[in-house]
Amino acid sequence: MSDMPEIRPYTSGANQSEVRAHNERLMLSVLHQDGALPGSEMARRTGLSSQTVSVILRKLEQDGLIARGETQKGRVGKPSVPMSINPEGLFSYGVKIGRRSTDLLLVDFCGTIRAQRHLRYRYPQPREVFGFIEASLREISADLTQDQRERICGIGVATPFDLWRWHAQVGAPKASLEAWKELDPRQEIARFCDLQVFVINDATAACRAEHMFGGSRVWRDSIYFFVASFIGGGVVLNNSVYEGSHGNAGALGPLPSRRADGSEGRLLDTASIRELERRLVEAEIDPTLLWQQPQDWSRIAGHVDLWLQDTAAALARAALATCAVIDFQAVVIDGAMPTALRGRLVELMRAELPHLDARGLICPSVQEGQIGANASALGAAAKPLIALYLLDSHKGFAPAV
Repeated sequence: MSDMPEIRPYTSGANQSEVRAHNERLMLSVLHQDGALPGSEMARRTGLSSQTVSVILRKLEQDGLIARGETQKGRVGKPSVPMSINPEGLFSYGVKIGRRSTDLLLVDFCGTIRAQRHLRYRYPQPREVFGFIEASLREISADLTQDQRERICGIGVATPFDLWRWHAQVGAPKASLEAWKELDPRQEIARFCDLQVFVINDATAACRAEHMFGGSRVWRDSIYFFVASFIGGGVVLNNSVYEGSHGNAGALGPLPSRRADGSEGRLLDTASIRELERRLVEAEIDPTLLWQQPQDWSRIAGHVDLWLQDTAAALARAALATCAVIDFQAVVIDGAMPTALRGRLVELMRAELPHLDARGLICPSVQEGQIGANASALGAAAKPLIALYLLDSHKGFAPAV
């Protein structure tokens, strides 16, 4: 079931209220992406008249969504006043329900994390997970002012689709995850919270976080890999995260790949932290250190080095394959690993690509993501902001808020 009512494509007509809502979203999106701007520059970038921009900016300021900056003098003409996103204008919750842990964040309109809670487990059980979410919402809400509580616009939930199918991969009894088969996170959260809930694929959410709050917005088209317990990814097309008709675009884990021993497998078998976890178990090393905070993998440096080399080789081949389908400008690599190791993984990928058979292709730029372990939860928190207040170029006109 979709989170939003059916949205008409750009080619259909729109009434006056829809156009007004679209223009408000457009201006908030420009400020969110480009930072503080005066009205004259907003008019130039959006193509709207100065009068229309002035009216919309006034309304957005009255609503507390944007804030007025210092007057800029010393230029020809009237002094200009830059307007910017007001961090206190909106808040949203982001929840990542993962195969090994659940995270809950409260973020402001600029994506700054204001509060965070974490739950670790061997495998996810609905009663434990939603009990944790309910308790965390109650604790965080108690520390907010009344105005802040009233400005929370929703809850985004990032989770692997068909979580109940992953029992073998997480080492859980098959029956232990069956409860997720018919479970709808929206209904479960509605039992204790009246905020609107939006569900998104966990890897797509991570891609959204990088695109909104990281560095990948500088590329029009990019492919995003997120290396966690299991690898996932996302697709950015025309400066917007593309979720696909089933919300699963960029599901990179099933891509064919080759294991270190030469046997055929999938990318989730060759480029996931689970593979490092498996190697540690074989070496009789407790793998729980991989998930302890703060992350410190220095005690297993030898195992990590080999895993990084194999992962980089698998990712390089996968990146080349995806770029044969769509001419991505960049491949962005992020993950739930220590920051220094993420940088090493990117360097190893860059070194690996020239050795592959890329005839007929231009090798993409390989870049390091900037969000890290919080990417899925942060991207989940971004979902309500986009759905209700910002512009998604793949969605067309959205209903007025």
